[in-house]
This record gives sequence, C-alpha cells and structure tokens, in this order.
Amino acid sequence: MGRQRAGDNVCMPQLAFPPQLFSTRSLALAAAVAATVLAGCASRPEPQATPTPSSTASTSSAATPTESTASAASTSPTDEPRLRAQDFERWKAQFLPQALAAGISQATVNAVLAQAKLRPSIVGLDRAQPEFTRTPWQYLDSAVSALRIKNGRTKLQEYAAPLQAAAKRYGVPAPVVAAIWGMESNYGSNFGNFSTVDALATLAFEGRRAEWAQKELIAALRIIDKGDIDAAHMLGSWAGAMGHTQFLPSVFLQYAVDADGDGRRDIWGSMADVAASTANYLAHSGWNSNEPWAVEVRLPAGFDYARADMSTRQNSSDWAAEGVQSMNGQALPSMAGASIIAPAGARGPSFMVGSNFKAILRYNNSVNYALGVGLLSQQLAGNGGVQADWPRDLAALSRDQTLALQTALNARGFSAGAADGVMGPATRAGLRRFQQAQGLVADGYPTLELLQRLQSAN
Repeated sequence: MGRQRAGDNVCMPQLAFPPQLFSTRSLALAAAVAATVLAGCASRPEPQATPTPSSTASTSSAATPTESTASAASTSPTDEPRLRAQDFERWKAQFLPQALAAGISQATVNAVLAQAKLRPSIVGLDRAQPEFTRTPWQYLDSAVSALRIKNGRTKLQEYAAPLQAAAKRYGVPAPVVAAIWGMESNYGSNFGNFSTVDALATLAFEGRRAEWAQKELIAALRIIDKGDIDAAHMLGSWAGAMGHTQFLPSVFLQYAVDADGDGRRDIWGSMADVAASTANYLAHSGWNSNEPWAVEVRLPAGFDYARADMSTRQNSSDWAAEGVQSMNGQALPSMAGASIIAPAGARGPSFMVGSNFKAILRYNNSVNYALGVGLLSQQLAGNGGVQADWPRDLAALSRDQTLALQTALNARGFSAGAADGVMGPATRAGLRRFQQAQGLVADGYPTLELLQRLQSAN
C-alpha cells in the first residue's frame, strides 16, 4: 500500500501555535485559536465509508470497546439527524487542547484532527441493538465455515514464513494467529474502510462512548505522530478497530511489532507485522505454549452443571479424578486452573479450557468468539471439529425474551442483575438457582421452555 505523509494534500493553516503558547494560559487560548483554524480549513476528499459485516462480537478487548467502556446513552436513535457539523467543529476546537496536552504534535493536530469528519452512520451503527441473538452453533456455522477453513489453509501456506516466524518468537502456533486473522477480517478481505480518526472523533463527540473514544482518538493521533501510518491509510471498522487483526489504537501502541524492520509497525500492509503483533498480544495475554487451546470432554453421569463455569477452576488431574474424560479416550493434557464450559447447556458439547482460552477471551470477551478461534485453528491444523452434537432444535431467545426472562427471575427472587436483554454471568447464575429450585439440571442455558415455566409460575 502506498504511503502518504500526514501533511500531504490537506489544508495546512499559516497560523501556527508557538511553543510558548502552551503555558498557564495554553488551554483557553489554544481552543480559541483552534476554532478559527478548524472553521477555515477545508477537509480532504475521502471515499464514502460504508458499513461492513463483522464476524466478531461487540465485547472486545483488542478489537472493539467492551460494554464497561461505554457510558450511558445520551441520545436516542431518533436524535441522529440532530448531530450537526458545526457542533462537531466546536467539539474539535474544545478537544484540541487535550490532544496537545497529551503530547500530540501541533502538525498532526493541524493536519489530522482538523480534517476529521462527522460520520452519522457510525452513530447509527453504535446505537443499533440486534433483536435476535445467535446460538453457539449458529455462530460457529458461520465463523468456522468450510470456506473459511479452506481459505485459511491456503493463507497458512502463502504466508508460512511470517506466521512461523511469529510462532517461533512468541510461542503462539501459526494456525491460532491465522484463525484470529480469519475471524477478524476474513484474512484481510474485510477489515473495514472507515477512517479510524473519523470513527473515533464521531464517537467521542456523540457522547455514548465519549471517555473511551477520546482515549482511543489520542492513541490514534499518537500512532500517526510516530509515523507508523498516515491518517489517509489508517482504516478499519466503525468502532475504531484497525487492520488485518483489528487492533484498537491503544492496543496497537502497546503490542504492535515492527517485524519486517522497516521502521514502521504496519498491521495494514505487512503480514510480518500483522503476525508478530497478533502473537505478541496473545503472548502477553497469558498464552501457554505447553497447553492446548481447549479439549472437548465427556462429562460423568450426574455432573453438576452449576460448576460448568469459567469461575470454577482446578487442575486437569482433578477433573480427571471426577470422571471427566477426553472425547478420544486419551488422558487429559496437563492444564493448571482449568474450567469446564458447556456453551449450549447440558444437551450440547462440553470443553475443558485453560489459560489459552482466557488469552483469546482477552482478545474478544465472547465465549462464542473464543470457541470460533480455537475450533478454526484446530481445523486449519488438519484436525477435526466438534464431535458431540449441538441441540439444534433449541431456538435462541430474542433480546425482548431475554429481558422477560431476567424480569421474571428478579420477580421470583432469583437475582439476575439488571434486566437489559443481554445474557451475562448474573443472569446465568440466577437461572441456575431457578433450575435448582425446580429440580432441573442447573446448566444456566436460556430456553423458551424455561421462560414459559418462569412466566407460568409468576
């Protein structure tokens, strides 16, 4: 990909901020000067960004903001047309001193922040809440499709050198890095065409994710300042995740690697940098090269499914002593602090997971996503997929149905936390307590039958 320096083909005001300006009176004066600069500076032309489908969940550490980073929505979807360009320009003028105080150069502020555009479509995407969720098998059918496996094996061969070099350097197998690549951008075919600066500036201005987006915007400006990429080529998703494996700017600053030695960390155009950066992130997230990503297991009769949870941890030898077996009959591998998970409840497959599964969760905090990466990597390496059957007759609850489930649990005294239509740990714990009270298998998996039982009881 061709390179463009930050100042090329953009409006560079003749009015500059002298160094002595940034003293005790810097913030107020800089804001006032910035308002004049920004109002008179023409924006560079850019192609219209269009939404692109994503294979990842919305709760992500490396790729997208988690729910904990988002502040309460300050506006509703019907307010989107009220976002005005002139208000955005004023916000940029107010944000400018913060960027300067963070150490961003005046040249980058003038050339990049001044050019940032308000993208109302991003606000719409951020506010959108899908009505229906997907079951684990629906998610995996798409994430680990036959085509993605086929393409991934081709990519493993095509980019064997950088992938193997990253594996040797960081201890993360090449198929795992390739699986992250496949899940995040379909092997680079779809990492988004939104300007990262535009996306983060829009989200920071709109307000729902203001604190998080401002931090990431500063990080993006710092990346440009350091010369790793210019603003025109800093492209990614509407949520600010960038490049082949969808790093947020703050993650890029901490974990991106210049593996090809060209002086830039390029996760958009250099597969050596992409592979090394992704492996570096996983290694720092706790990847253990002596353990598998997970093991599909067969649970003993009478197993207490309330213990099938990431919060229950013990060594694999202790699980084996309780009768947990691998599906192929071989001894369980040595894994410290392992957990048993049953993503589809008692009727579906079960897995023993450890530090590597948790490392993937730090990339994207979704069990379905971590399963997708693990199962894809497993099949890219030439091994099989899930052996046990999924309960495909069970339908996923909609958000409204999940909200009704939470409301009914809370009404019955089985605390499910905030009724928000999202199935989280608190809701699963409340559902397990209800199942136990009803003499049912306490797997915490939400079904229409359980919802109807709760509503009937109420």
